[in-house]
Amino acid sequence: SPPLLRLFPGRFSAFPLFLLALLLGFASLLWLQLSCSAEGPAAGGQHRGVPRQPCPPPAPLQPPEEEPSWGPHRLALLVPFRERFEELLAFVPYMHRFLSRKRIRHRIFILNQVDHFRFNRASLINVGFLESGNDTDYIAMHDVDLLPLNEHLDYGFPEAGPFHVASPELHPLYHYNTYVGGILLLTKQHYELCNGMSNRFWGWGREDDEFYRRIKGAGLQVRRPSGITTGYETFQHLHDPAWRKRDQKRIAAQKQEQFKVDREGGLNNVRYRIESRTELSVAGAPCTVLNVLLDCDTNETPWCTFG
Repeated sequence: SPPLLRLFPGRFSAFPLFLLALLLGFASLLWLQLSCSAEGPAAGGQHRGVPRQPCPPPAPLQPPEEEPSWGPHRLALLVPFRERFEELLAFVPYMHRFLSRKRIRHRIFILNQVDHFRFNRASLINVGFLESGNDTDYIAMHDVDLLPLNEHLDYGFPEAGPFHVASPELHPLYHYNTYVGGILLLTKQHYELCNGMSNRFWGWGREDDEFYRRIKGAGLQVRRPSGITTGYETFQHLHDPAWRKRDQKRIAAQKQEQFKVDREGGLNNVRYRIESRTELSVAGAPCTVLNVLLDCDTNETPWCTFG
């Protein structure tokens, strides 16, 4: 007799097998419920290891086209991306539900760099801005590994100027006064006024510091959240340096200019090609994935390659 039947004494019929299938199904559902999180990764500082995946969410909220309570503005959530799929699976449904609860019309753009150059977060944001369409009127420059946990955080239209959601007193890692990374909201008009971000920053870091100087040079004032009392636990940071190594290599020429302001480049000279554009649904949450091929002039920025 088959090995499975040997586990059961005496005569064996289909009814006990049916009961066994029901029991296994119930156990599987119970395990899934206990091993996932209803709101995505758990709160409380930096997560270590692979982030917990969210439970299957309810049907995503979709605003009626003429529903006034959602307001007239639409946000383009720009997410620079490369090989961070575990974070992406948690990020898209979490942010879609978070923004929907706040009645913010939005589109999520995953800017997936598929060329062989080093990662260029600033150029990807420039590409996302140019490709986000006329139906959005403001942007969020948003890291894929940073999730807002406080429902009082404002993602609304930043009419008065750039709004830094992940401010230094709230971000779990970066606390210097001129920091504008992580999550930054701007109207499209203000982003154009800054000529976008510099395309000269290949590898990790410093592009946000240069953009802060652009913001000040354009006569804009950075605003930040007020009345948030959750401190460094305001966000969930999914990055684990033990298994997500950052590309922090700096050659001599790159070190010399990393604190300069790029007064010539930005939106006006970003060089790229869209390899594909795909509409996806992640656990019921819609997003647009742009596979982006950036181009690099190795005479201008030889540090764009790994060699």
